Amino acid sequence: MVTTSRLAWNVIGSFINYGSYPVRHWPASICVFPGETLLYVAVFISAEGNMEAVTIGAPLDQGVGYGIVLGLGFGFALGMILVTFILKRYNSELQTSEMFTTAGRTVKSGLVGSAVVSSWTWAATLLQSSGVCYRYGVSGPFWYASGATVQILLFATLAIELKRRAPNAHTFLEVLQPIKNQGSVWNDSPYRLYGFRPRDKYPRQSHASRRRLGYSKRSYGNAYYRCYNLLPVGVIAYTMVGGLKATILTDWIHTFILLVIIIIFSLTAYASSDKLGSPSAVYDLLVEAALNHPVEGNAQGSYLTMRSKEGAIFFVINIVGNFGTVFLDNGYYNKAIAASPVHALPGYIIGGLSWFAIPWLTATTMGLSALALENTPAFPTYPNRMTEADVSAGLVLPYAAVALLGKGGAVGTLLIIFMAVTSATSSELIAVSSIFTYDLYRTYFKPDASGRRLIYMSHVIVVVYALFISTFSVGLYYAGISMGYLYLMMGCIISSAVIPATLTLVWKGQNKWAAALSPVFGLAFALIAWLVTARKECGALDVTCTGSNNPMLAGNVVALLSPLVLIPIFTLIFGMDNYDWKSMMAIRRGDDHELATTAGVDLEQTAAGHVETANELVEEQAKLTRASKISKWTTVGLTLAFLVLWPFPMYGSSYVFSKPFFTGWVTVGIIWIFCSLGAVGLFPIFEGRKTLARTFRAIALDLSGKKHVKSIRADNEATAIDGKAASGTETPPNAKDSVKTETGEKAE
Repeated sequence: MVTTSRLAWNVIGSFINYGSYPVRHWPASICVFPGETLLYVAVFISAEGNMEAVTIGAPLDQGVGYGIVLGLGFGFALGMILVTFILKRYNSELQTSEMFTTAGRTVKSGLVGSAVVSSWTWAATLLQSSGVCYRYGVSGPFWYASGATVQILLFATLAIELKRRAPNAHTFLEVLQPIKNQGSVWNDSPYRLYGFRPRDKYPRQSHASRRRLGYSKRSYGNAYYRCYNLLPVGVIAYTMVGGLKATILTDWIHTFILLVIIIIFSLTAYASSDKLGSPSAVYDLLVEAALNHPVEGNAQGSYLTMRSKEGAIFFVINIVGNFGTVFLDNGYYNKAIAASPVHALPGYIIGGLSWFAIPWLTATTMGLSALALENTPAFPTYPNRMTEADVSAGLVLPYAAVALLGKGGAVGTLLIIFMAVTSATSSELIAVSSIFTYDLYRTYFKPDASGRRLIYMSHVIVVVYALFISTFSVGLYYAGISMGYLYLMMGCIISSAVIPATLTLVWKGQNKWAAALSPVFGLAFALIAWLVTARKECGALDVTCTGSNNPMLAGNVVALLSPLVLIPIFTLIFGMDNYDWKSMMAIRRGDDHELATTAGVDLEQTAAGHVETANELVEEQAKLTRASKISKWTTVGLTLAFLVLWPFPMYGSSYVFSKPFFTGWVTVGIIWIFCSLGAVGLFPIFEGRKTLARTFRAIALDLSGKKHVKSIRADNEATAIDGKAASGTETPPNAKDSVKTETGEKAE
């Protein structure tokens, strides 16, 4: 009997389709994005140095890859382009610079929630969370989910403050621009650098997802080049045509599909699978797994406990790092800016609570399924366990999916990764284009730029940035950087700007030096803490050592918390400021009169063109002030619940789940994911039901010839569209008689 001491995988690109479905369904073969059927060679190196190779065919042929990347990608693009055309034809929705960047500031809470869920569901959300579950057991999914949900909940308060302080802002960097004659001169240059750091989420995801789904550095051919460069094409198309509104609508579709696939995975594992089929069966297999390979640092070595030393360390790293990737990501500010005033707070609360179920249930299902099935012939690595490299690369979810569902699991994994990557891509294209267009181009190069020129610049940046991230992804591929390493390192690099950036919106006393220098010094201290800890831990500064938990913990914590020391120091040295917020209120919108005149539309009657009266502004500020008070208490309460009240009684008591408790744990997760589907999948349809009915009726009248499109448009303009008055026959409301919509929100 040959004893296997090492298992090395070489993924070799091949144009040959063998057509046979292997007995062992290697999930790496599901990465056929570019359409090349892959041939896998497992190379076993024995203790004596002998090598045995087993060739295994691919479960999915090249048509699946082309179908996903080209078919589905361009299908989304054409669909969103059609939606944009319909909105313009029947609802007089003019694509102005404001509409492109802010979606008219009229988006309701359901769509805001789905956009938040989609934006926060990276490839890492699905794959990294399953990896920590495989490592640490049931605690891993909860640590991941709770440690990344609180940022969205707390950001709701920041979203309200942004809309209250700077109602016409397009990016969060606009509120940090140099302000003259206000007693303060903000230096926003460091924040531009930090603002662009989270922008590499797409290259991280696309690079990592391809590696996690099967490519290795020894892949032959240029398959991955096509993968990286084809994925953004469809996204570029609908983003350029529909702007932020098309992105938000696509986010809703992505979220709906994603939640349905997660529900299928969970019900298969815990209800219908012939390999598992119930929480009880999974529980028994996890108990057996703990006996065979107990988890170091877990209570009783069990996978069924919240008491996990390494899991708790990951929990802290996760919390710290994700503050930077939310609070410094202009994509989340875009969603806040796009929301109508009364819908910003509920939108972010709905989004945060709905998102929690995604990593929690996905990882609890797929991570535990991998642990339960890896000792069976259905699992790809059988009879071996997964290597740490495979776990770090995010292969736990695809391995479990293929073991549970075969080809169906492969397709499902492909779809959810595709949704995650393309959704993040679209969000970041808008985020980056708005930063370049408004924070750089209009501020420093052409302050009097027309709306037409601003749209042109936005389109240019969308294309240029898409090319950049594709190229950068190839660089990450060649560098061999894993998803896990980048995920943990982000906090070290960007988190030092979180507190100073937040204080610019909530504290008038922060002076320019504290705002400008705290992130820079914080970054320096974080890098020192990270690398010194790595050196002391294992005497080396290689990828393995610097990527381990303790060095990452040190770097992340120092990055986030160092401004708590630095800001008071700079305040003592340079004194407190007394900023009056007036210059934020003075941020101006783009001038779209030229576009409106060309289109023959009254700009004042468009969703993005109405200028608020003094009475409307006062009423809006009152609503936002009330929402600000509610958000602070609500988000703090939910944060304490997720971070302390729920997990730590179980952590402190070292409780090991009983079978009934585990069954209840899983049941709550499944109920939660159905609630998420209702909140961000079905609720947006309910909120927009009147507009949908009006639009479908207009299409039917137009196609049947019963009514001319101009007449249809006039009828629609005479009624409220998505909570906004769009009358083409009435004058805008004045200070004495502001119009109220059916939801109680003032019309603009």
